[in-house]
Amino acid sequence: MTIALVGFACLLLLCFLGFPLGFSTLIAGLVGFAFLRNWDWHASVTMMSQQIVETGANYGLSVIPLFLLMGVFIHRANISEDLFEASYALLGKYRGGLAQSTVLACAGFSAVSGSSLATAATMTKVAMPHMRRYRYDDSLSSGVIAAGGTLGIMIPPSVPLVIYGLVAEQDIGKLFIAGVGPGILLVALYMMAVLAVILRRPETGPAGEAVPRRERYRRYRSVWPVLALFVLVLGGIYFGIFTPTEASGIGATGAAAFAWWRGRLRTLPQLYESLLEACRTTAALFIVIFGAQVFSNFINLSGLPGALVDLVEGFALSPLGTVFAVCVICIVLGMIFEAIGILLLIVPVFLPTLIIMDVDLIWFGIVMVIVVELGLITPPIGMNVFTVRTMMPDIRLVRIFRGVLPFVVADLVALGLLFAFPAIALGLL
Repeated sequence: MTIALVGFACLLLLCFLGFPLGFSTLIAGLVGFAFLRNWDWHASVTMMSQQIVETGANYGLSVIPLFLLMGVFIHRANISEDLFEASYALLGKYRGGLAQSTVLACAGFSAVSGSSLATAATMTKVAMPHMRRYRYDDSLSSGVIAAGGTLGIMIPPSVPLVIYGLVAEQDIGKLFIAGVGPGILLVALYMMAVLAVILRRPETGPAGEAVPRRERYRRYRSVWPVLALFVLVLGGIYFGIFTPTEASGIGATGAAAFAWWRGRLRTLPQLYESLLEACRTTAALFIVIFGAQVFSNFINLSGLPGALVDLVEGFALSPLGTVFAVCVICIVLGMIFEAIGILLLIVPVFLPTLIIMDVDLIWFGIVMVIVVELGLITPPIGMNVFTVRTMMPDIRLVRIFRGVLPFVVADLVALGLLFAFPAIALGLL
């Protein structure tokens, strides 16, 4: 167990020195495995190459680049502006309405993109000018965008849910369906968080202009392709019409057709740029996956999972107590690592313990995603916060972190409700 903890410490050191997470896990796993095999570098390198080849050949992982490609096509179709305008037509005339419209637009964009960072970056460009026009407080505006972006990893299709399903060997379709209820819950809690801020300080979110009825209906109609694509992908999985992998291909094809219809994907250079962006994102993600697999082999060989089982039995923790302890660890790691890295590092370590304690792994996966959502908006890293800061360099970082605090509370409330009422995630299964 000691060597495993040393390995984690070295991994943290490499990350603090500026090494990308994928390469940090590869190095720590490679060296740690060699140490445990009496510095047999041939065995260590062989293990690494086998893991990379086997992981790369895993058919289940093909869902990731296809869903990423769907998100790229949707982004190119420029649907984010339509989503925000439709949400504004519904809520903009009320105090705080623009912030709540941003939450709804983030949820809609997340439902077809699956990326938190892309949602945060896109909605910053779309929503921030409108909120500044109506003199919204920058702290509230930037905070709601950073927090709204985290919906991208809960509302299906979600890449972290795919990763979790593959690591924990759970049905990805069931995970997607289980994410619908908590996703809706988070949207409602985020809108309530905006309302709480407005009730406390009404001047932070003035009311916007009312939209005429005919214009409202026109804006509502403009977002039908997003709703249709979401229903097609998720409905097809739910009713067993096609598998998640097939759904990702159908979703990517539908998103490409929509982008072509809007005149955003009619030339070879436009198609090439979209494919290149999806390839770059996929490559970066797969490096993290490869590194985590190598590091997990080192951790398993070190005996840490078995030691954790003995430790839990020694403390006589209940299943919920064990899950709570895992959540605390993940919240702390979320301040340093990004979401997928946490899932790949933590889930394999605690999985044997959770299986022995008969914890529902579908429910646990949803809990884990909410926990890593917190890591995207909590200091000192908070990747969504830094994304908004990059897009809006005139806003001080401390103001954005202050702005996300109500949404951190909302995430904690959602986590508590999931512990108290597991049916929120499991009710549709």
